[in-house]
Amino acid sequence: MTFTKTTEQSSKYEHLEKMSVNELLTNINNEDKTVPHAVEKALPQIEALVAQTVANLKLGGRIFYIGAGTSGRLGVVDASECPPTFGVPFDLVNGIIAGGDTAIRRAVENAEDNPTQAWLDLQAHNINQNDIVIGIAASGTTPYVIGGLETCNENNIATGCITCNAGSPLALTAKFPIEVVVGPEFVTGSSRMKAGTAQKLVLNMISTASMIQLGKVKGNKMVDMQLSNIKLVDRGVKMIMGEIPVSYEEASELLKKYGSVRNAVDNYNK
Repeated sequence: MTFTKTTEQSSKYEHLEKMSVNELLTNINNEDKTVPHAVEKALPQIEALVAQTVANLKLGGRIFYIGAGTSGRLGVVDASECPPTFGVPFDLVNGIIAGGDTAIRRAVENAEDNPTQAWLDLQAHNINQNDIVIGIAASGTTPYVIGGLETCNENNIATGCITCNAGSPLALTAKFPIEVVVGPEFVTGSSRMKAGTAQKLVLNMISTASMIQLGKVKGNKMVDMQLSNIKLVDRGVKMIMGEIPVSYEEASELLKKYGSVRNAVDNYNK
């Protein structure tokens, strides 16, 4: 198979160490501007994966992100933000990183090179055919991720991926591949930069669009968000005031009584 990792190609910028701070920031910013356009080209692929994800969630399935290094960390971030944002159970969206939770803060040597470990990690969560597994790997060659998706395919579990190279082994393995081709990085091979930004944008799309499709947003408001701090409680109170004719104090009491914006508004209307 002919496969070129454009993410590993030499930066189009030379002698970075000779650039001023302004030049560095300007050039990094110029490269970052290209990322949304790369994501735009992948919208049909993203739509297909979201449609499958929603279908599985409606069957009682869960989302599993698997990845190594930066890719794995981004999956963990997206998964961990779904419960407070949308009020969903903590096990609905799951981020699994090669090397385990230790690898979130510190690299675990050779963890990404084990092609059988991802399936073992998924089995610890009682993975089943209603779930969907999304592999994240900028290179599209990470054995941990590819091996995990291959075994999922063998067990009739839906698979998707997010990668930043065209025609990669990972994209050829996933049933619903997403290829966001961002090109060479500003610092050659530093895929935590444009590739990481692209992966974050796509993850935002997948989780947010899926949760909206499941009814976790009303209008444009996070009506099921967890009220975990003063800022969010205040936001919830103001959401209620925007939905029903009550004072700040009345809205605050309703929120305290019913626990969420949705429940407060629904019970008031009843």
